[in-house]
Amino acid sequence: MRIIAGKHRGRVLAEFRGQDIRPTADRVKESLFQILSERLYGARVLDLFCGSGALGLEALSRGAGFVVFNDLSAESLAVCKKNLAALKETGEVYRLDFRVLLRSVAGKFDLIFSDPPYREQFTEEVLEIVAERNLLRPGGRVISESEREERAPAGWTIADFRSYGRTKITMFERQI
Repeated sequence: MRIIAGKHRGRVLAEFRGQDIRPTADRVKESLFQILSERLYGARVLDLFCGSGALGLEALSRGAGFVVFNDLSAESLAVCKKNLAALKETGEVYRLDFRVLLRSVAGKFDLIFSDPPYREQFTEEVLEIVAERNLLRPGGRVISESEREERAPAGWTIADFRSYGRTKITMFERQI
């Protein structure tokens, strides 16, 4: 796993391996960040199930202004912190259930990455709390990575959808 582009291009990231770990493949990450490229500069980003921090770190490398990293796994957060230190980057790092974090985090975000552990389906719950707390700035997106096609619940629209074999990326925006 590596940083694809930006100021840390080519840097290899430390990884945590386990049965429930499903890091975003480099080809998927590259395509995703090409789609998001115009939204990244100065963006406030939430990496909700951060694992090693790869998505948030890619965002920082490409010009995001600030990233909040969260994961429930102490082992994953140790790797995330190691990667932050290796790249000399900073961000807020939390070890909370995603529900607790979404209900307590301050401020609004331009991008929220929701890439939960293998086979977990939290998209509707994430979108519900994000809408309830009004956590997205105007035009902000929640980017969900899963193994199935997602549907937009009431109040949301699918702004973009991509399929990369078993990996499905769905980008949600609030309906106005």
